[in-house]
Amino acid sequence: MQVTMTVNGDEVTREIEGRLLLVHFLRDHLALTGTHWGCDTSNCGTCVVWMDGEPVKSCTVLAAMAGGHEIRTVEGLEQGGRLDPVQQGFMECHGLQCGFCTPGMLMTARALLDRNKNPSEHEIREAVSGQICRCTGYSSIVRSVQWAAAEEAGTRSAVTAVEES
Repeated sequence: MQVTMTVNGDEVTREIEGRLLLVHFLRDHLALTGTHWGCDTSNCGTCVVWMDGEPVKSCTVLAAMAGGHEIRTVEGLEQGGRLDPVQQGFMECHGLQCGFCTPGMLMTARALLDRNKNPSEHEIREAVSGQICRCTGYSSIVRSVQWAAAEEAGTRSAVTAVEES
């Protein structure tokens, strides 16, 4: 079957099998390998992308179901050669360790900050609760999202993130 969708602002059309998952469509048909494929059970959250502005686990969505929709992947966070503040925050505050869960965390964190400009630690932890990170214990992820929120609000001090940690 043929499917057409908008991915990171570009309309794409491909011939696919009806049973193809969105995560595999993105990785195998569009070479957007930033979206990771982890558990096959929708438990880990490494495959989170946005569909029409809402985070979804792309391992639970058939590519055919995404037809006609707007998909945004982690590759779509960077704009005009500038990292998104969430990406920068993960670098500054060491929110990424092995990096496997990072793309899904970034997409979820960006969605949170788009809805809530100043989330509490509890709200950040709740937002990422559907994602598993085996390396960080989530403290550095929370700090990374807080850094991004402060950066966007223009309230981050000149102190480096390492000194703040």
